[in-house]
Amino acid sequence: MEFMEIIKGRRSVRRFKDEKIPREHLLKILEAGIWAPSGSNIQPWEFILVTQEPTIEKIKLISPGLFGNPAALIICCINKKRAEKGGRLGENTALMDVSMAAQNMMLMAYSLGIGSCPIVSFNKTALKELLNIPEDVEPVLIISLGYPEFWPKPPKRRPLEEVVHVEEYGKPLEG
Repeated sequence: MEFMEIIKGRRSVRRFKDEKIPREHLLKILEAGIWAPSGSNIQPWEFILVTQEPTIEKIKLISPGLFGNPAALIICCINKKRAEKGGRLGENTALMDVSMAAQNMMLMAYSLGIGSCPIVSFNKTALKELLNIPEDVEPVLIISLGYPEFWPKPPKRRPLEEVVHVEEYGKPLEG
């Protein structure tokens, strides 16, 4: 697949087939995450891979944004001690770093025929307790993974001419 096809093709998938994801594919997805850009190369991310159905079911109970029956979840976390190395901007930079890692993982998943969905609506306190996440590690995003029952249609995107400003705000991009 061409890279632009991967970018344009990735969708938020919420309905999955009852099919396991091979371990080697999960490892490729996770590896894509660690190759994301990171401010000052701090790499503040921690990822928790969850594949056991009973644990996924418990997480669904505390995650109103988690739909369907995913084969796996990746809990994307910020290691606060590592983020502190970024100084005053460390927390914001860490959130951006983890977001870019998540995007890498979702794009890799799509390239392997695996659907994904980023989820931010979950009970952090309950999740930390359930997964024994230490105090200095903060879960910020859940990525659900699985083979899609279907690929959703892409939503309409605003055209470049509407969102790109050239040299200063208000100067439009011209054809």
